[in-house]
Amino acid sequence: MIERVRDIFRQSAEVKLAFLELYGELIVEVAGIIATALKDKNKVILFGNGGSAADAQHIAAELIGRLKKERQPLPAIALTTDSSVLTALGNDYGFETVFERQIEALCFPGDIAIGITTSGNSENVIRGLKKAHELGATTIAFTGRNGGRVAQVAHYSFIVPSYETQRIQECHITLGHAICELVEEMI
Repeated sequence: MIERVRDIFRQSAEVKLAFLELYGELIVEVAGIIATALKDKNKVILFGNGGSAADAQHIAAELIGRLKKERQPLPAIALTTDSSVLTALGNDYGFETVFERQIEALCFPGDIAIGITTSGNSENVIRGLKKAHELGATTIAFTGRNGGRVAQVAHYSFIVPSYETQRIQECHITLGHAICELVEEMI
């Protein structure tokens, strides 16, 4: 079993290092875009399903709280935290609308919308990013595999080079932490 554990950690590290080679400069660029939006009194809106919903909430918490240093809270919202809104929208309009409808209510020009989907094909994430784009937000996709349909929708796409959901998610939270840390330094 210890060999299996070593293999898991090795795979995770290899995926993250491959991702860094592909996106290192874009991570810095996107962190700068987010920092500028926050300085301009805009907000970050995050969303995803399952583990990606947890990542959205985690990243929002890092921005509102702190990551490494004491600072003013930064405005961030995870659209996955209000069970009444999620269930009402899912029931009344269909689950594919749960993020789109919230974006329509909460997103304004200059905001940042981050959609997280390991497959890249989550219809509700795609629709949320499309609506944010229509409303004048900068859209960012965290995805994996071959990027899926979401990679064609977002202004900026980070595609983890793996087909294993757990490796993709591990890279997504590392990406989220890296962006938050850079944003803290830039603000």
